[in-house]
Amino acid sequence: MPDSQPQQPPRNDGAASDATALLLSGARLADGRTVDVRLSGGRVDAVGTAGSLAPGARVDLSGYLLLPAPAEPHAHCDLALTADADGPTAYAPDDVQRRTTEAALLQLGHGATALRTHVRVGDVSGLGALEAVLLARRALSGLIDVSAVAMPRTLTGIAGAEGLAMLRDAVKMGAGVIGGCPDLDPDPTGHVEAVLALAAEHGCAVDLHLDGDDPALLARFAAMAGGLRPGVTLGPCGGLTQLPRQLATRAADQLAAAGITVCALPQAECGALEERRSPVSPCAPVRLLRAAGVRVAAGSGALRDTANPVGRGDPLEAGFLLASREGLTPEEAYEAVSGQARAAMGLPEVRVEAGFPAELLAVRGESVAGALSLAYSRLVVHRGRVVARTSAVREYCDSAAVVALDLPRQARTTQGDGRQPPRN
Repeated sequence: MPDSQPQQPPRNDGAASDATALLLSGARLADGRTVDVRLSGGRVDAVGTAGSLAPGARVDLSGYLLLPAPAEPHAHCDLALTADADGPTAYAPDDVQRRTTEAALLQLGHGATALRTHVRVGDVSGLGALEAVLLARRALSGLIDVSAVAMPRTLTGIAGAEGLAMLRDAVKMGAGVIGGCPDLDPDPTGHVEAVLALAAEHGCAVDLHLDGDDPALLARFAAMAGGLRPGVTLGPCGGLTQLPRQLATRAADQLAAAGITVCALPQAECGALEERRSPVSPCAPVRLLRAAGVRVAAGSGALRDTANPVGRGDPLEAGFLLASREGLTPEEAYEAVSGQARAAMGLPEVRVEAGFPAELLAVRGESVAGALSLAYSRLVVHRGRVVARTSAVREYCDSAAVVALDLPRQARTTQGDGRQPPRN
């Protein structure tokens, strides 16, 4: 069951003649082909060789690589953009709604057309932050799909009774995913049991913050959560990296057998486990998990908040780090922030093929490796229309080397060769 189920416009199976049809021309695919892609009714209507599809509303993607759009499976929009705030984080609903909207648009500009944000419920904020996030979600409809994870702190004992009641109310309000932080509860196992019971009752997905440094808790969790539908995700699980190899491998096997997804955060830790953070916040052992058969998605986590004051919220940076530091191939790394991230969120598969959802990212470049390395210019398609575009221009001052290599130069005008500087 997906986090959110947006209404899809009716499919046009004919020759895309309606007003919503859009032709992406001259795009390069990951397999090296150069194609035209026609979009209609929120889906890919046709893919053909360059110049073969009927013209219409057209976007020239010459020089761009066209990929399935990434998704952001682990955000904290209610805390985003607070690193420079004076004093405690402002949790008034208007502040949370503004931060959520700005953070979602920043991540949309990077390419994420769907976002799952964890929202604190209970304590001082009550349900106010969740209500603000849901208001932002409605305002952003048509630009990016936003879903909310209700994240209580304590669910056991006398103190947990209020948290459990708040969690029930959060589901009724529209939180599509039930979260929690077992590591911060005096009874981690009881916390997990409460979350799983409520999720089963309401048919909700589960997404828990767990460091993963307790193999016994992981084993109990895998035994309790195995087979739960619509799905269970854990993150960031950086503590698995600190376990002896044998224990980590056994835990990975248990998670794989239970069908549990791990959402790694290669950019940094997130604020939910801030009280337990060590000076170094390792990424989950993605290669070990993948070898065991665990689905591994990757998210951004903190976006310029106290947990990571320079967090970018960029899925392609998360992919870059998976490739450069965690040993994945560029294609595997991109799949973690796109296909696997979407699967973790219960969203439909995306391919650049007829019939699939038109959730696409065009990046200036020729290969996935190049996209993860130098993705400055991006065009984002959501539900079949262009919703964000970022363009970058690089120029150099005049010098013998620049002239010899025929690089774009500053202050170039049409009095010269008339060419426009390339966009990167």
